[in-house]
Amino acid sequence: MLFQILQDGFFAAIAAIGFSSISNPPRRTYLYCAITAAIGHSVRFILMNNGVFQTHIILASTIAAFIIGIVAVYLTRFTKSPAETCFFPALLPMIPGMYAYHTIEALLMCLYHSEEPIFNHYLYLLTFNGFTCAFIIIGMVVGATIPVFLLKKISFQATR
Repeated sequence: MLFQILQDGFFAAIAAIGFSSISNPPRRTYLYCAITAAIGHSVRFILMNNGVFQTHIILASTIAAFIIGIVAVYLTRFTKSPAETCFFPALLPMIPGMYAYHTIEALLMCLYHSEEPIFNHYLYLLTFNGFTCAFIIIGMVVGATIPVFLLKKISFQATR
């Protein structure tokens, strides 16, 4: 289990470095983006895959985004940049790509089939995957921005 957690964090860190390089932040922030992503993605992995208390992906993503926000706010004093510089790239590996893909796939299948039972099945898949995807993204946005506003004193020091 520990190897899976470390592996999940490692790949999230690599993805965060790639996503952060797109927005051209200062080079000193790449390591902190990677650390933030690894911590957040590992927290989500632990919440979803532990044997005792398995959390749904929506709640796990919200809690992990909250942790990412807290870590990013506390790293502002080291990065000398706003917290958003670290937490935006750290959130991107947690985007629910498979749910978005299955939503579009179900939409296309709804348009393709005209028989009511088959259409209703794909409509169910469309709404399930669409709502799941939307609520994961909303939870991530809310979870990551709450620490910025709760810890105003720390989070806005870098921009002064």
